[in-house]
Amino acid sequence: MPIITLPYNDLEKLTGTDKDTIIKRVPMIGADIERIEEGSIDIEFFPDRPDLYSVEGVARAMRGFLDIEAGFSEYEVRPYTVEITKDKHIDSVRPVFGCAVVRGVAFSSSAIKTLMDLQESLHWGLGRDRKKVSIGVHDLSRVQAPFRYIAADPEFSFVPLDFTEPMTMREILEKHPKGTRFAHILDGFDKYPLILDANDNVLSFPPIINGTLTMVTEETTDLLVDVTGLSNEVYTALNIVTTALAERGGQIEYVKVIEADGTESIPLDLTPRVKVLTREEIDGLIGMELPVDEIIRQLGRMGFGATELGDGQIEVLIPRYRADILDNSDIIEDIAVGYGFDKIPAVFPMNATVGRSHRLSDIGSAMREIMTGLGYLQVMPFTLTSERVHFDWMCRERTDDVTYVLHPISEDQTMVRTTILPNLMEILSLNQHRELPQRIFEVGDVVINGRNGLHLAAVSISPQANFTEVRELVDAVMRERMVEYEVIESEDPAFMEGRRADIIVNGTKVGVMGEIFPQVIVNFGLGQPVVGFEIDLPD
Repeated sequence: MPIITLPYNDLEKLTGTDKDTIIKRVPMIGADIERIEEGSIDIEFFPDRPDLYSVEGVARAMRGFLDIEAGFSEYEVRPYTVEITKDKHIDSVRPVFGCAVVRGVAFSSSAIKTLMDLQESLHWGLGRDRKKVSIGVHDLSRVQAPFRYIAADPEFSFVPLDFTEPMTMREILEKHPKGTRFAHILDGFDKYPLILDANDNVLSFPPIINGTLTMVTEETTDLLVDVTGLSNEVYTALNIVTTALAERGGQIEYVKVIEADGTESIPLDLTPRVKVLTREEIDGLIGMELPVDEIIRQLGRMGFGATELGDGQIEVLIPRYRADILDNSDIIEDIAVGYGFDKIPAVFPMNATVGRSHRLSDIGSAMREIMTGLGYLQVMPFTLTSERVHFDWMCRERTDDVTYVLHPISEDQTMVRTTILPNLMEILSLNQHRELPQRIFEVGDVVINGRNGLHLAAVSISPQANFTEVRELVDAVMRERMVEYEVIESEDPAFMEGRRADIIVNGTKVGVMGEIFPQVIVNFGLGQPVVGFEIDLPD
């Protein structure tokens, strides 16, 4: 989940109250305070609230929650003075496009950093690491309208952000840090997205990098915001960025987009969505009856507009920047948040039941106790990983028993793991600054052929790590489990030939152990011998 840094001076100015009040009350809107610094506070927000990924968004939410400025936030949008034309070829590359102008913004260095942090958080939260959504913010005074959004030849050159010399778009993908990181998004395309002004000056090469010409500085007052991508989240990101800038005193303007066939559109839409709640569904979900005026008040504190329609119905105006509101239950949850979960009376359930731990929980607890007693530290890595780490770095062949993520947020989280050892190797690679030996383990879930399983895995890294160490470890684990086992020669390529063994129980292979193959150690950037084992725990 994103952690947002909020400077106190900005937060107090935009909220209209002191930082101590904000620090005390901000957890009540669904946030965890990560750390409190001398000049700022770091807060972790849930991924479903991208409107809170900036100091402006948090200040807007807190003004309502603290009854400083409750109700629906309306933003005036002036008629367009800027036009942008879309090339007919861009629809096959990066078709969804949103754009707006914001004038009269007063920037400081901290405000610029907040804006940049908002962009990057939205790239992660909405954009799946820029694949679905990428955002550009430009100093409008440095370029000349009308603008063009085109599919350009890769040999087109310009000066990218953070560089001083021109580079072709192809060179940017090969040499620029942002280019090498996000080049995979444009794999397979023979033309690349580009936004130009009337004089062929480059504003942006989405989703990779902006041009250095339009870099935002403390002297910038008028901004052009462009958002490109592959889905309607483009418009959500546009709404969030433009309203955040409006919170700093900016005046929003529409931009007219002219399609290749001559049709025209205005991509920015800040008119509220409307939903109708009934008293029955509100009372049923919250678990208590609230007066209508209390419901309307709490909706206002959470940033909604609300009007009683009669017959037990309430009309609710939903801000366009609230991407998390999918149905009525999301609105009712906000009513409960505003009212306070601590004020909702506790009620015993109608049915009395007796609970007990699941057998797999008992097995996992026993294994953790055994491994901790043997001097190993427990870790809890992610269950999502990538084919590169899971198979290629482990020198194992890719298999067809993998469960893939339908819409991965990054290339590092594309599948659910089938083994735990690769995750433990990653943790070792991230902790090379720690003293040796390092001995870690995990009892965790894997998914094979769509079915969940429970595995125990452990690794040890030190100059003296060898097969004897891991064999003694497996002996101790099996003895504590009171399970008899035997070993046979293994063919697992993740381990060294002659120093690896399959673990056999009742004639069935349940695991593997041995010294990790040198190439695997190199792949994870390690420089010391590693031994490990992994076994399947019975269900």
